Order: sequence, then structure tokens, then C-alpha cells
Amino acid sequence: MLHVDMDAFFASVEQLDHPEWRGLPVVVGGSPESRGVIAAASYEARRYGVRSAMPSAIAKRLLPPEAVWTRGHFERYGEMSEAVFAIFESFTPEVQGASIDEAYLDATTGADGAHPVEVAKRIQAAVDALGLSCSIGVASNKTVAKIASDRDKPHGITVVPPGTEAAFLAPLAVRLMPGVGPSTASRLVSLGIRTLGELAALDDDTARQVLGSHGPATVRRAAGSDPRPVRERDAVKSVSNERTFATDLRDRGEVRDMVAGLAEHVAGRVRRKGLKGRTVHLKVRFSDFSTRTAQTTLDEAADDSGHIQSAARALLDALWAPGVGVRLLGVGVSGFGEAPRQLALLGDETGARDERRAAIDRAVDELRERFGDDAVRFGTRKPASRDPKDRYGPG
Repeated sequence: MLHVDMDAFFASVEQLDHPEWRGLPVVVGGSPESRGVIAAASYEARRYGVRSAMPSAIAKRLLPPEAVWTRGHFERYGEMSEAVFAIFESFTPEVQGASIDEAYLDATTGADGAHPVEVAKRIQAAVDALGLSCSIGVASNKTVAKIASDRDKPHGITVVPPGTEAAFLAPLAVRLMPGVGPSTASRLVSLGIRTLGELAALDDDTARQVLGSHGPATVRRAAGSDPRPVRERDAVKSVSNERTFATDLRDRGEVRDMVAGLAEHVAGRVRRKGLKGRTVHLKVRFSDFSTRTAQTTLDEAADDSGHIQSAARALLDALWAPGVGVRLLGVGVSGFGEAPRQLALLGDETGARDERRAAIDRAVDELRERFGDDAVRFGTRKPASRDPKDRYGPG
């Protein structure tokens, strides 16, 4: 088993997209002035003691003036996550995503029969080529692989040979066991159980008394035994894209253009996944922070920009009136795999137009794959801004 964990993923993507931020402390999260919380910190920021989930006000006191603060670009993180998972799946079909930036891989299948350590090295090199970094644990089971991946960060590969699992885990703190949260770890320490070796020594009855019904299984995992297989990722249920604006939008043309751009981006992601959906969703958050959502069902499952844009704009007209401030817009598509409507046997003019639009979408996808998302745009849509205005706070 491999456990691949991206290194400071959100912050690393920001440094990839902003080369001038490389080498600087980068923090992704809420503003220190609005009781925000840190979502991610680069390794340069971590050297000052900044960690995820830390209040931004505390992080501000720890960091130097040159630190970079950004609210983050979560759509972009999703794009890079898809690219990383595509790398994983090129080596083995057995991939289980644990979050947007980590996954378990069964290295006994695929990869042309290569040794698991060699597979780990190849994966790490492929991630390096994206401009990102990952750390990998290699072990006989998921628990040990996950703990191992955190032992040599960033950009490390930690190997736990078969038969050495218990010895590797024994001296480690109980808080490092996946599934043992801070309160449980504190309770175990109060009972004199400080290491995984001491946890592994508990009998089943004591384990149930201390940890509840899952206690015996946790004890066996602490001893290095974990029979759980790698599960394939769950089927995609929806694809969406949201955008928050630094300044509220009020102009009808600007808001409609933004909805069109979001719909176009979602349609491209749906096509890349080989899906078609029947339900289009729209989310609008207003300047007073109230939020309204709506959805509509298409006659046929679609993956083309035209149908998804038209549906999203129709929903916009039902939810919003020009002049009302818009703080956030989101477009999504779901209903994948639903039964399609019976098509006519004879082609018609509408079908011909749809095929022409599909051909255009395919051509646009190819150009964006080669030259980036902003290489081609439809109509009057404005490009999504990634200006430095997204940076805020000290520095």
C-alpha cells in the first residue's frame, strides 16, 4: 500500500501560480481582521509556528511583514487535485481518495509489476513535474502507510518493510493513530497509554471500555494489522464551480457573463470526466450574505456549454434582479447516469446545431489543455481574475 500526501497543498498551488511568492511565508485562509482561520500554510510559514486551523490573528503576530495572505482559489485547488489523481490512476487502478490532497494506492496492481518503492519514486517524480510536492508512505497496510507518509515531510518517502510494522509504530505517540482525535488521545494519556505500543498491548475488553465498540480494531491497527482494502473513489455526484468577489457585482451584463463563465468551466470539467448531467444548479449569495439556490432539469443529459449556460442564466433571472449586490455565484451540474429521453430517429436542425456546438466544445477543450483555461473564451465573457487583489492582510 502507498499513502500519498501532498505537501502544503493549497499554499503550494498558490506558489506555483505566483512564482514571486516562492520562498515567502504563504498563508491561505481568513483575514486576521475578521476573525478568520488558517486553512493552509506553506512550509516557510510553518517555520514561524503557523498551522492550519490556527486563528488568523495569532498567525499575524507570528509572521514577518513580508508574509503573503490569500483567501485561496478553491476551484484551482480542485483542478490540480484532478491532475494529481490522474497521475495516481496512471500507475494503478486501485486508488482511494482520502481528501482533496491525499490518497491510498494499492501498488500490487498496475505499474508494470514494478516494486512498490519504485512506484512511489515514479509518482513523486510525476508530481514534481506538475510543480508540486508530495510525501509517500510505503507499507503493507493503510494505517502504517498513512503514518509513514508523515514521517519525512516535505518530499519524503518512508518505507516500512513487511514484518516491521509493530516495531515501527510502537514508540510513536497515540495521537498519531488515524481516527484518534485530541480528546481521545488525552484520555488515553491520562490512563497511562502514551504510545502506540502501549495501546497495542490492551486486551479487547479494556479496549472496548476505553475506546468503545471500535476499540479492538483500533488496538489491532496499533499493532500493525489492518486488513482494509483500497476502495475505488465513489462515483462523481456533482461538478460545481463557485466564485467569490472582492467587490459586489450589480451590473446585469457582468453578472450574466460571470454565470456564463462558471457554466462553461463546469461543462469542460464534466466533459473531462466523461459524464453528462440532467440537473443544473445555481447559487447566488447577496451583499447582505443571504443565499438563494435553484435548480432545473434538462430534457436530456448534457455536457455542452450551450445547454448548461442557458439553464444557468434562466435560473439567474429567477433569483436575481439587476442592481442587487452579488457577493458569490456558483454553478453546478448533477444527475449523472439518469435515464435519458428517447431521441428522435430522424435528425433535425436542432440536432445539427447541437453537434456543431459539441464540435466547438471539443476544439476549445483541446486548446485549453495545451495553452491554459484562459486561452479561449466564448462571446463577451471576461477572463477570471487572479490579480494580486486576492492577496490581503499584512505584507
